[in-house]
Parts: sequence; structure tokens; C-alpha cells
Amino acid sequence: MSDVLPPCPECSSEHTYELGPLLVCPMCAHEWAPGEAEESAEAGPRVIKDAFGTVLADGDAVTVIKDLKVKGSSTVIKVGTKVRGIRLVDGVGDHDIDCKVDGVGPTQLKSSVVKKA
Repeated sequence: MSDVLPPCPECSSEHTYELGPLLVCPMCAHEWAPGEAEESAEAGPRVIKDAFGTVLADGDAVTVIKDLKVKGSSTVIKVGTKVRGIRLVDGVGDHDIDCKVDGVGPTQLKSSVVKKA
């Protein structure tokens, strides 16, 4: 590996260091493999689409298209529930929408169970 380490792909900090096979940013605690940053830059921004193929963006409003059981609770998010102000994230598994659902609270949803409102 060269003497000059690449900056952090998350926060652009130049204070990165090696930790075994990974590079680590002490400013934002992001960890990545040395070739990972170049691969993600070449791929471009990730496009997230709803169940009908419409491209979603941060701040959009979406509607739930099927009943969703809330894990660890007896609560259900009903069909037609409108969720405003979504945020697109790389969540747990394939959950890629971070939002706040009225009556449920903060949660993550899959883009395959919503449509753009």
C-alpha cells in the first residue's frame, strides 16, 4: 500500500489510518476496504425506486401499499398510511427508507412496499 492514504469517502477527512485490511476514519468512524471507495464512486449514486418504478428522493411523501406488521409489537401499519418526509438510507437488510410513521414512531421501510404519493 502507498504511503499516502485516501481521504474518507463519507466525510472527506484526510486523517485516515489502517486497521488490519481496512481503512478507518477517526472523524466519522467509517470503515472501508481500500478499493471500495473507487468502486462506489464509479457506480454513481444509488437509485431507489418504489414498488411501481418511480424514483424516490429525500423528503418525498409515500403511501404504504400493503399491511405491515411491526416487529416486536402487535401494531400494524395499514394500507394507505401516508408517510411524509422520508430519508433514503442503507438500512438493515434491504430496508432503504428511514421515516417516522404516525402512531408507530421512527421506523425503516422497504421501498418495495410503498408508492410515491
